[in-house]
Amino acid sequence: MGSKKNKKKKKKEELKKLQSKPALKKSSFDKFKFLIAVGIIVITSICFSSSLNNQFVNWDDDKNFLENDLVSTIDNNNFWENSVKIFKSDVIGGYNPLTIFTFAIEKRVFGYDNPYNWHLNNLILHIIATLFVFLIGCRLKLGYFGAAVLALLFGIHPMRVESVAWITERKDVLFGAFYFAAFYFYVRGKQDGFSKKLIILIAVSFILSLLSKIQAVLLPISLILVDYYLSKGSKLTFKSILSKWPFFIGSLIIGFVNIYFLSKQGSIEQQEYHGISRIFIGAYQMSVYYIKSIIPYRLSPLYPYPSSMPWYMYASILTFIITGVLLWFSYIKKWKVWFFGIGFFVSNVFLLLQIVGAGQGFLADRFTYIAYFGLFFIMAYYAGRIFETKANLQKVIIGMAVIILGAYGYITYNQNKIWKNSNSLWTHVLKYYTKTTLPYGNRANYRRDYSQQLLTDANRIQNQNPQEAQRLRSISAQYVSAALQDYAEVIRLAPNKPEPYNSRARLYFNFTQRDSLLKALENYNKAIELKPNDVEFRVNRGATYAKLGDLNNAIIQLNEAEKIDPTFGNIYLNRSVIYNQNGDLTNALKDINKYLEYNPYKSSDMWYEKARLHNNLKDPQNAVAALDRAIAMQRKGIYYFERAKSYYYLADYNRAKQDVRTAQQAGYNGPAETVNRIMNTN
Repeated sequence: MGSKKNKKKKKKEELKKLQSKPALKKSSFDKFKFLIAVGIIVITSICFSSSLNNQFVNWDDDKNFLENDLVSTIDNNNFWENSVKIFKSDVIGGYNPLTIFTFAIEKRVFGYDNPYNWHLNNLILHIIATLFVFLIGCRLKLGYFGAAVLALLFGIHPMRVESVAWITERKDVLFGAFYFAAFYFYVRGKQDGFSKKLIILIAVSFILSLLSKIQAVLLPISLILVDYYLSKGSKLTFKSILSKWPFFIGSLIIGFVNIYFLSKQGSIEQQEYHGISRIFIGAYQMSVYYIKSIIPYRLSPLYPYPSSMPWYMYASILTFIITGVLLWFSYIKKWKVWFFGIGFFVSNVFLLLQIVGAGQGFLADRFTYIAYFGLFFIMAYYAGRIFETKANLQKVIIGMAVIILGAYGYITYNQNKIWKNSNSLWTHVLKYYTKTTLPYGNRANYRRDYSQQLLTDANRIQNQNPQEAQRLRSISAQYVSAALQDYAEVIRLAPNKPEPYNSRARLYFNFTQRDSLLKALENYNKAIELKPNDVEFRVNRGATYAKLGDLNNAIIQLNEAEKIDPTFGNIYLNRSVIYNQNGDLTNALKDINKYLEYNPYKSSDMWYEKARLHNNLKDPQNAVAALDRAIAMQRKGIYYFERAKSYYYLADYNRAKQDVRTAQQAGYNGPAETVNRIMNTN
């Protein structure tokens, strides 16, 4: 009896010890795990540090934020109005409102002058996604080594560059961070139980991911795969699928919204190939993605469609067949890692395979941002398993990991540099693809605009440093010549496209020489011949006539443009200048009011021009109101000085004097005669 009592006591004591240890372990700080996470952050940061000093590029950066009025015009007055509109509208057929909202915040905080902070935010979001991948790997029993390999493969693989180094692809890293957050919290819930807090975290993360990019609609399939991977029976169950109904509803809603915007924009109909050819294109894409997960070769921001279907695209249908067989076989054999990894990859890349084409995209490195987690998971699982079970091979597996990850990191570091500016970006594309117009045209546009910037800088420093000014003019001339060569190549490849003529005309328009302006006019005429009802072409031709001094023809062109699209603000901007030159201040003011009706937040200078005209027309009260709007948008000394004149006309001399002082403090002194008249008034 005594021995039984002693045994019971010992069992109770052991139970108490066991119960106390987990609690201590659960609350204890895992220093080793923390250090691995820090190492992942440092390595990923180093590999992408070469992206931080890159500029904006002329590939959708303009449409997403540089020329997106909801972003570029945002200020304290219209913040909420613009924000609501962002969540109600698309950009180029894509509904990514949270992504666009982050651009609006950055524009408000950082402006456009220094892209560094924009690039930094992309990198921070990518690091967050990478850390969630590490935590998921730990939760899914890869071990610290396997989880670290998984995270680093995800974090520094060269196929990540496009998503991180291209600011427009903020949607990838933003939706990825929330996607993997929801994924991680769901895994936690499956293992530890779903608390109310955890359910809220999953729901919020999923919603934010959906609002960042449409690819988040695939999360419920990924969660079903988690159920399978963590199940004892290694089976996909109807119960698992049915339990994801809230996720599927959210996915359907966002899916239909995106289909609506894509249809409205016309992207769904823009297909290079049709019918069964799309299946072979999809199979080829998947083949390339499989290969590039291991050997990231010939990385390019643009992969244009081939002019005809080569044989290897037809042969690549074997990839679909092999993938299907491997999925079926791994499911039957209960090879959890293979079924989970390949299933994750296939389900998250399938909608991006262009079987149902949406837009002009073909291959794209960024399409693998989430999907590669599945393939990397398989690689990391076996790396971790060998590391933990084969002590004699630990040094070998560590060495291989260092070599492979080091090579990936080196490629990534250098690949970031091609995104430094539009010139380097499109020059890199042209290393591989010389028979498509987009890289030539975009590089030409960059060179055109950069040459003009150099001329502006040269004129600014002419008196202080004439030698440097001459050097800048010489470089500018080289860029002009290079731009003209690129435009010529675009026109050779696509002689019936009007856009290259319009773009080349804009280059000639930048100069004041009559010969150059006549060449601009010639190119605008050709663009309009090819596309008669384009409002921009008409406005540009009108501006060219005005610059040539033919104001009557200029007005005719702008009136024709107004018939085509009366909401196009630049019609009224240009026509107001012409009326102003002719001394017709009343009509000039009418056109400025019309411009501001359609673009109230776009330009503080237009509110200033409105105020200046009101003052000239003896209407200082409305001038003050317009200047208040201008100053709310941008605090320029000249605005304060003009308002001082308005207050003077209104006999509000104290306010007039205060505005003169504020203008001078801002660096604008104004005409001495006007200053004396205002400041000496009692």
